[in-house]
Amino acid sequence: MNVVFLGPPGAGKGTQARRLAERYGVAHIATGDILREAMASGSDLGRKAKSYYDRGELVPDEVMLEVVAHRLRQADAAQGFVLDGFPRTVPQAEGLDRILRSMGRRVEAVLLFQVPQPALVRRLAGRWVCRAAGHVFHEVYSPPKVAGRCDHDGSELVQREDDRPETVERRLEVYVRQTEPLVEYYRGRGLLHTVDASADPDEVARRVEAALREAGAL
Repeated sequence: MNVVFLGPPGAGKGTQARRLAERYGVAHIATGDILREAMASGSDLGRKAKSYYDRGELVPDEVMLEVVAHRLRQADAAQGFVLDGFPRTVPQAEGLDRILRSMGRRVEAVLLFQVPQPALVRRLAGRWVCRAAGHVFHEVYSPPKVAGRCDHDGSELVQREDDRPETVERRLEVYVRQTEPLVEYYRGRGLLHTVDASADPDEVARRVEAALREAGAL
């Protein structure tokens, strides 16, 4: 199973990627996580990525592709992977194709998670995270036991600037504008399958597996 999950912020890609990876014993590769791991490792590649991050610049495609390639070569990815949050642009998708070809592999399916924008705004604008470890809560779907405090470590819950309603709407507009070429790229290659991700997580998980079976990736 070598699959890519696409979709706007708040669509549930991360949740479903983790569930799928655990169920089938493949690697869940979330690019935010692997970038942080690379920077924390002190490796040459990690230092290169950190130099951009520390200057407040986007990590360029060629460096991001090196980070992804390094992660794909690790043992737990040998049986397959779910890429969550990458690629984000057509050049990144083309670079991923080159990396996989060099490994004798290919992307087998791309799932596009679709959720109506008002629902996405509700999901994201209700999100709160703890200061200590980033545990995530939601004021409607998964509220903390004690208002304003993390269930796990008792630290204060705060709302990220990215999760404020006005910011969320701008993020979603940027997402649509930036990723539409990527969606068309994968649609043109016959790899794109859409998933209605507006249901509860268990139902979405069933839809994800049905889409992957239809694509021949399961």
